Amino acid sequence: MRAKSTGCLVLIVIAVIFVFIFLNPIVIVPPGYVGVKVLFGKVYPTILRNGLHFVNPLMSVEKMDIRLQAYTMSVSPEEGEQMGDDAIDALTSEGLKVKLDLTAWYRLIPEDAPEVYKTIGQDYVDKVIRPLLRTAIRDMAVKYTAENIYSTKRDEFVQKIMDHAKELAKNKGVEIDKILLRNVKLPKEIEDAINDKIAADQQAQRMKFVLEKEKSEKDRKIIEAEGIREANQIISQGLTPNYLRWYRIEMMKQLVNSPNNMIMVIPEDLKSLPMVMPTGK
Repeated sequence: MRAKSTGCLVLIVIAVIFVFIFLNPIVIVPPGYVGVKVLFGKVYPTILRNGLHFVNPLMSVEKMDIRLQAYTMSVSPEEGEQMGDDAIDALTSEGLKVKLDLTAWYRLIPEDAPEVYKTIGQDYVDKVIRPLLRTAIRDMAVKYTAENIYSTKRDEFVQKIMDHAKELAKNKGVEIDKILLRNVKLPKEIEDAINDKIAADQQAQRMKFVLEKEKSEKDRKIIEAEGIREANQIISQGLTPNYLRWYRIEMMKQLVNSPNNMIMVIPEDLKSLPMVMPTGK
């Protein structure tokens, strides 16, 4: 009886070892990923968050990245996700072709990972993100002139692309976080013409500033002159004969009280200037 119990225990241990070694019911989902459970071709709607999980040994778990990722389409072969020149060619409202370098930040929505895996697959970036971005850019570029995209309304253009891309991403299991327009390449003659116009506008703005400054200085001088004139008018109105007589007497008092050795002859009518003679001491 004891031998039989020992044999059963050995069989259980062997079975457990077999399950853990060959069937492996333990799944570890790393940080920044979710696990999509698949059993006999059926995709389960619930996900496994990062950490250790015990699952049906017959179930497979597909790990999908939910971290913020970047997708770049660039003219430079070393920068883009595709080999070679991958910049986007788009037509402007006046029919000019522009070449756009772009980087988009996106992420997979964790709760939608099972549906994305079932209906699109692990290669959802090539099937959804890339065409979505190219469509959004071309749809918006045709609404703007080359000059708007290149300079005057560049920020607005990028915002419109992002809004449109977010709309296109709805119900696709992904979300667009931000779009960066890194470079706009125009035909050289168009680019030169726009740069010349920008330079001319900047020069005009400088001249406008100089003229406004000169006008402000002119207004300041006029106001200053008017103030001096009004002050002189007030002073002249106060210079009455009696005031002038009083002022002359005060000045003579100062001369009389002066420590200098001198003789002062004051006219009796106080109308002419006094005669001042040094004493020679």
